[in-house]
Amino acid sequence: MNDDVAMRRPPVIDRVREYWDRRPCNIRHSTAPVMSLQYSQEVTARKYTIEPHIPEFAQFWRWTGKHVLEIGCGIGTDTLEFARSGANVTAVDLSRPSLDICQHRLNAEGLTATLVLGDIEHLPPLGRPQFDLIYAFGVLHHTPNPALALRNFLHYMTPTTELRIMMYAKYSWKNLMIHLNKDQHEAQAACPIANTYSADALTKLLYPLRIQSIKKAHIFPWKIDKYVKYEYEKVWYFRWMPAAMFAFLERHLGWHQLVVATR
Repeated sequence: MNDDVAMRRPPVIDRVREYWDRRPCNIRHSTAPVMSLQYSQEVTARKYTIEPHIPEFAQFWRWTGKHVLEIGCGIGTDTLEFARSGANVTAVDLSRPSLDICQHRLNAEGLTATLVLGDIEHLPPLGRPQFDLIYAFGVLHHTPNPALALRNFLHYMTPTTELRIMMYAKYSWKNLMIHLNKDQHEAQAACPIANTYSADALTKLLYPLRIQSIKKAHIFPWKIDKYVKYEYEKVWYFRWMPAAMFAFLERHLGWHQLVVATR
């Protein structure tokens, strides 16, 4: 490679930032004006329609009056639910456009949270020494050095702090489709980093934390050409699949690996 080209190439974390700046995650979940209450409400409704396991995993209701650190908040759907439940939320994200939308949504819904622009591998000061919950849903697999980010989290954990994270599952229906060139990691193409993990790899990555549970969830069953037009029609083999069989597949081949850990 030409040395001048190599020198001009942005560091990996900058490429990750530029990727999410171009199209913040879930930004197209509504066609309403971004600063409107309608936009915020429609984004929330669509997200939890297609990912109904999130509220059960996050357990928003448990954190009333508690201090929550959300890592990689994006445009803030989970941030809003923590705040709506009465949590004191500090939310960090790498992308300024994502944080701007998150703030618009908080304003539209009359909610408050502390938003911090920052790289999770080099966390800026967060205003308090510890948190009751550290929550990172679909974030750590997009950063160059997740082990470094996890070491940063340890500074904010007490023996009673819960870490709740979602990481992409290596052994999953979605990853199989990606390898068969029938799918991609994210809605927009060419994601700079999207690692996948087995349960064993996650256990090693999270050491010395104590894993309380690991389980899989989420297979996306919808036809993409319909979904992008806000229509919900399942792919034929999922449409005719019994609900119990689909639930079995999600438990064993789900794309989202849900982890709860403590110190």
